[in-house]
Amino acid sequence: MAEPNQYPLLAAPHVHLSGPVDQTMYQRFREQLANAPAEGTLVIAISTLGGDPESARLMGDEVRLLRDYTGRETLFLGKVAVYSAGATFMAHFPVEKRFLTKGTRIMIHERQLTTDIHLSGPLKSLPAQLKAKLNEIEESIRIEEEGFHDLVAGSRIGFEEAAERARANWYIEAEEARDLGLVLDVI
Repeated sequence: MAEPNQYPLLAAPHVHLSGPVDQTMYQRFREQLANAPAEGTLVIAISTLGGDPESARLMGDEVRLLRDYTGRETLFLGKVAVYSAGATFMAHFPVEKRFLTKGTRIMIHERQLTTDIHLSGPLKSLPAQLKAKLNEIEESIRIEEEGFHDLVAGSRIGFEEAAERARANWYIEAEEARDLGLVLDVI
């Protein structure tokens, strides 16, 4: 575990996010980002049991744009629980910019879908309805795989292993995440 004085910026994050990842969290993220110092390293902390993966991707894309277009260093700090959509958000930070607090756990799983298919209308329209649902599923799988690739990029875990372990809700303790290279350090 890192010494307290090794990463002093992590003691006072500029953006604090907790609760479900959703549009409300995204709005809080945008407000805190707007109120953060305009220069220097930006620290973003999150604790979440999960939520909407698209909201997580949206926040992550905001971080990526900030980093890519301003050159600003952005650090991720996971606290207590970084589950599901929280891990999706974490994947938008390079592994050398990711940190977890002691005792934090990450949970990675496959995207979930619960749906009923109700076919209604002229017979010739029904195949299109089924194809539309299949397209939705296939695109969601592609997005999930992109996220797994981003999550493990630069770590000692391969995509195939991450995808396989995610099928059974993969819980990773902070020290294990560090040892696997998913985060730089535990504070």
